[in-house]
Amino acid sequence: MGRAAARGCPVAEVSVRIVRYAVGGERHYGELESEGVGIARFEGDPYSGLSPTGRTDRVDDVVVLPPVDRPRIFGFAYNYASHVDETDREIPEVPVCFMKPSTAVVGPGDAIVYPSDGELIHFEGELVVVIGKEARHVKPSEAADHILGYTCGNDVSDRIVQRKESAFGTLLIGKGQDTFAPLGPVIATELDPSGLALTTRVNGTVVQSASTADLLLPVPEIVSYLSRYLTLLPGDVIMTGTPSGVGPIRPGDEVEVEIEGIGVLRNPVVAESR
Repeated sequence: MGRAAARGCPVAEVSVRIVRYAVGGERHYGELESEGVGIARFEGDPYSGLSPTGRTDRVDDVVVLPPVDRPRIFGFAYNYASHVDETDREIPEVPVCFMKPSTAVVGPGDAIVYPSDGELIHFEGELVVVIGKEARHVKPSEAADHILGYTCGNDVSDRIVQRKESAFGTLLIGKGQDTFAPLGPVIATELDPSGLALTTRVNGTVVQSASTADLLLPVPEIVSYLSRYLTLLPGDVIMTGTPSGVGPIRPGDEVEVEIEGIGVLRNPVVAESR
């Protein structure tokens, strides 16, 4: 179990894939078993401590929810040199940060809603950090003690709106529309984020293939940087940036973000209905 969640678990420092799910009208946390068929149900939550209940739920009988419930979402832009190159920009002098509303979050299998007035909507596959313990003025060497684990994310972006906003120094609607932050399927604890394979597919075709080793600002420095200026809270998530290969999606598409040691986040794209 991750450091932040280990208090209720008999064995610490062992990687666990925490899943948040609903069954029988109730919500639970559990551990996705290695075969991917069952979920060992826990009591408690990952931030104050999890304890095994001895009960197992079948994956086919549950609804897998976003791994974090309506979190604060911090994003880092231009954090891979390859993505900076494809946007014809210079590597930023300081980290470029933004936020997405908590209402942008959807979970595995949930639809990404293509806005009725959308013209150019892009996918962005990313490694996402889940904070497990309050962090303020944290050194990079201390960052791991404040991280619960990692999940997959898709920083869906309306490029037309984003560019218009960015011209005036703002960024909200282009990144923050409902369903523009798919997360999941699990939170993988005790994972080394320094060299994970990241693959994004649209309709089964690989469109992004990279390693988190190429992050310009690696995970420990990301956590340290944010905590220098603001307090990170348990349940906050940080989208660490996307590599090159971003591109458009349309209604009818299916987007998959796969990260080594975590799993596959899969979401269909549907047209907005009013």
